[in-house]
Amino acid sequence: MNIKVFFAVAACKSTRFMLRILKRGGTALPGKVALRLCPDLLRHLSRGVDVVAVTGTNGKTTSSRIIEQVFVNAGVSYFSNKSGSNLMQGITTEFAINATLSGKPKNKYAVIECDEAASKKVFEYMNPKVILVTNVFRDQLDRYGEVTHTLENIKVGVKNAPDAVVCLNADCSLTVSVADSIPNRIVYFGVDTEIYKDRVQELSDATHCIHCRAEYEYSYVTYGHLGGFYCPSCGYKRPDAQIAATRVISQDADSSSVKLRAFNETRNLTINLPGGYNIYNAVGSIAAATQMGFQLDTAVEAAGSFECGFGRMEKFELDGVPVRMILVKNPAGCNQVLNFLNNIDGDALFVVCLNDKIADGTDVSWIWDVDFEKLSNLGDHLSGVLVSGIRAEDMAVRIKYAAIGEGKTTVIKDYSELIKTITSQDKPVFIMPTYTAMLDLREQISKDYDYKEFWQ
Repeated sequence: MNIKVFFAVAACKSTRFMLRILKRGGTALPGKVALRLCPDLLRHLSRGVDVVAVTGTNGKTTSSRIIEQVFVNAGVSYFSNKSGSNLMQGITTEFAINATLSGKPKNKYAVIECDEAASKKVFEYMNPKVILVTNVFRDQLDRYGEVTHTLENIKVGVKNAPDAVVCLNADCSLTVSVADSIPNRIVYFGVDTEIYKDRVQELSDATHCIHCRAEYEYSYVTYGHLGGFYCPSCGYKRPDAQIAATRVISQDADSSSVKLRAFNETRNLTINLPGGYNIYNAVGSIAAATQMGFQLDTAVEAAGSFECGFGRMEKFELDGVPVRMILVKNPAGCNQVLNFLNNIDGDALFVVCLNDKIADGTDVSWIWDVDFEKLSNLGDHLSGVLVSGIRAEDMAVRIKYAAIGEGKTTVIKDYSELIKTITSQDKPVFIMPTYTAMLDLREQISKDYDYKEFWQ
């Protein structure tokens, strides 16, 4: 028995136990304690575990939840970092909790969401069987820097897992470029058609060819820089996707239906969440699940029945008022929420909660790259905009410049008061919080309405 592993696992389990007694999440700190005792603990604990790893800028948590549902539907035991704690500490915590004191895994399979920067070391230690790369967008400039830095982190991570099957987003010119520098077997997934009839105005994060710097041309655009890209100078282009949504059948406030092509088979796919970006999440998850050896029908069924991750299009019923909480963290994701709102019918109250803590990104200038002007298209259907969070005043200024309407915007910084205001009216509510604002607001909702905690 490895003594360092024994004491590290014991310390992790003990710390987690104490934190849960105190009603704390216990997601990252137990792993941090364990890594102090055994810095390469994850390498020891991941031996004998077949891992499907999910990384990329947007869609990691939702994609992971869909893949988890595949395991559930197939009756296969697994563990995951369901809380979304996706750095080395949080991932190590879950492996330690799901191991014996000697370091032997209790389950053969794991679904692990991994931060893009953390993937460099995590993938080396974990040696996943399948890696799903969702997309690459500009995100948290204070932490990641330019989008090419995020891309380089992912490339290094994948290079450190040469045995993994890698599922790449065929519509993302940045993600596709990962294929140029790895020996892994690759499966491409994507969307072969436009998603939205009326799309927000977006700034592309990849306007020019990553190889020769010529400007891309597109046969179609789904959102952001995703779509049928082609470089007229060097010929770099979107590869054919082996697994793809070929036609959008319908979209509403609760779900989307598409025609799916998977290799030589076709299926009608219903996705248990709305929004065009969740079409990508579902198709990518199906690609990863099939490469883990699951049947296509099992994966398709999971996309229609999975439970969304906390704050990712999560639904609440607060005193009879329907509420959706939709995490946002960058312009691309935020614009897709606005696309979603502009494609639903009926009245709604809109809430934005903006924080600037480390986990949110301390630079909030990204809100000026979001097409909040699109909200004005809702007209009288928009009953109002409530603004909260540490940087509520900054967001209020942004909404003001979006010309939403005189007197429609209200700043409410106290979350208890915010919830009371939400439940005092009868319109559906859509809340867009950044990460720590989501945790704080969700904790208040859990306390007031007895919803489960984020780690459960």
